[in-house]
This record gives sequence, structure tokens and C-alpha cells, in this order.
Amino acid sequence: MLPAIVRENLPRLTRAIKQFAVEPDDEAAYALADELTGITAMVAEKFTNDRTADGIQKALQLTVGCVSLGLDHELPDDDDEAALGLLIEEGAEYAFQVGFRMVKELATLPEDALVGEYDTDPVYAARRLRDKFVDICQADPNQNWNGSARYAVQFKQRKEVQAVVRLAGWLRRHNTEGPVSDADLNAEGVIALAIIFAVEGGGRVVARTGQKEFERFVKSVRKNKPDYEAGWAELVAKVPVQHHPVLLERIGSYRQSCTVLQNIKGRTAMKTLFAELENYAGSELDADYS
Repeated sequence: MLPAIVRENLPRLTRAIKQFAVEPDDEAAYALADELTGITAMVAEKFTNDRTADGIQKALQLTVGCVSLGLDHELPDDDDEAALGLLIEEGAEYAFQVGFRMVKELATLPEDALVGEYDTDPVYAARRLRDKFVDICQADPNQNWNGSARYAVQFKQRKEVQAVVRLAGWLRRHNTEGPVSDADLNAEGVIALAIIFAVEGGGRVVARTGQKEFERFVKSVRKNKPDYEAGWAELVAKVPVQHHPVLLERIGSYRQSCTVLQNIKGRTAMKTLFAELENYAGSELDADYS
């Protein structure tokens, strides 16, 4: 059996510094080293520990990773000579700030569709930023650098979640029975309610409901046998176009697999239907009979 081929993937900063061996420039090298030392000291003070060797070492790894992230963003063409040129002309601080702003933006994006009061708390926000900074930027010398790739994957995932949360926020604000303003948000639950209740027709937006309203809805659907597609079209027409990709994707999913919509036309007991609705709406459903 042939041995596996392992490709070395160094941080962009390390690769750029190696270019000094090709074209020596002592003055530029000393200036860059001095700047990186200052950045490392700042990172150690704010994010690790400037009083221990471990803290300084970790700060150095974070500095290397964050500068590399910024370089990868500014120069995606993988040109190490150009990366060194940017460091000399613009400074390592510039690349570091680019990388740090990227991490800061990532940390503010929602991780999942369950949004709670703590998500806007400044203490938790600072902790999330620190944790994400370490997660993305720590350049472990014993491992290949993959911070930029990891950032790209997480950014894409979180932007998709953000789109779901924003649609749910719009539906809450335009709830036909009045805006819903709870601090906690189950975005998927809000969207589920809106899509399920839309099949009745009439263009109503339902982002929160209770058992009594659900029973009325079921009786109406069973009696009037509305056109589900027409109801969804009315909902889509009401929602701003920037939210359409998420809404249409969810409608497609519910069209195929929503057990509430599949069973509502039959003789399934109301109690069973309501239990199924709870599986979709979760905390966005008022289970109290009123």
C-alpha cells in the first residue's frame, strides 16, 4: 500500500514571510516583525494572557491566523509574493483588521433559528466574539491551516440561518392579529405556522396561534376544501421579494411532507392534529385553550 500524500498548507502569513528568502529585504523584515510583535502583545492583553508564556504563544497563533485570514480575503488568488507586498505596503495591522472584522461579522450572525434574549446581551456577544476568534484564527503549528476554509463554510451557513430569521421577523411584525414581539424566537416555527395557515386562503399572515384558532382553521379547511397552491401564492405575494427564496423553499418542503396538511382533510382527530402542529411550531404555538 502506498503512503498517503499529505499536502502542507501553511498560514498565508507564514508563506508570505518565506518570500523574504527569495528577495531579502532586511528593513522591511524588521518593520514587519516589529508590527507583528505589537499586534501579538495587543491580542495577548485582550484575548489570552500577557503574563504567561502560554498566553503569549496562543496570542501569536491567533495573530498569525487573523492576519492570514485577512490576506486570504484581500488576495484570494494565492499569490504569496503579492501577500508579502501587501504586508509591506499596507502593514500587518491592515490585514489583521480585515480578518478581525470578518470574524466580528461572523460572530454577530445567528448560529441557528432559535434566537433568545441572550443573543443581544453585550456580555454574551463579547464571549461569542472571543470564542469565534479562537475557533477561526488559532493557527496551530502542528496542524494544516484551514481557518479561511472554515470561515467560508460557517459564514455561508450563518447567512442562510439569518435569512430564515429575517423572514420569521417579517412574519411576526405583519401577523394579522397584531405584531408578535417576544424576545425569544423560533424562526422555523413562525414560518411553519404561516405556511400551514396560508392554505385557508384570504391572505392572512399567521405567526402565532392557539388551540381555539387552530380548531376553527381545521373546520374551515375541511368544509371549504381550499386550493393550497392559491393560498400559498397569496402569502408569497404579501411577503417582500428578498424573503422569497426561503419562503418558496419551505413551501416546497411542506407541500411534500407536512403531516398536518396531509391529514387535515381526513378524519384525523383534532387532538392528534394539534399535537402534530406542535411538532412544527414548537414554542411559537400557544397551547392554552382560549
